[in-house]
Amino acid sequence: MIPLQSIIESNIYPLYVLEDRFRPGGFVVGSIWNYEEGYLELTIKDQGMNYFLRIPFYAVAGSLDYPGVTVRVEQPFLLVYNQEQFEREGLGGTASGMLNQIQSPVNSDADIPESYTKIGKKIMKKVEELLLPCR
Repeated sequence: MIPLQSIIESNIYPLYVLEDRFRPGGFVVGSIWNYEEGYLELTIKDQGMNYFLRIPFYAVAGSLDYPGVTVRVEQPFLLVYNQEQFEREGLGGTASGMLNQIQSPVNSDADIPESYTKIGKKIMKKVEELLLPCR
């Protein structure tokens, strides 16, 4: 896991604004969430590896299942999952998708190449540009 510095960290936004601004770029509300906290997540797949840019957030007014909930953004980070290991163990396809929702990374400290760190930083700059007018 590689933390990424961002000027959106600690800022508060309506969740629907985050979803509306990020969905066209491929971000989704990650499958791992509860009523208080969750992630906006972008998946970058390459050579059997799934790299995730995650922007964590937690509810400050309401709960995540409540329309109009307001959230505080926490420090974004990059994470890598080894998709090939799931497939070698016979857990590809739909089964893999179901397990990925609840399973921790096979190696959460797997090396993330510098090129992906640069990509993550570049994407975060675009995210910041999308959000700063909302403040």
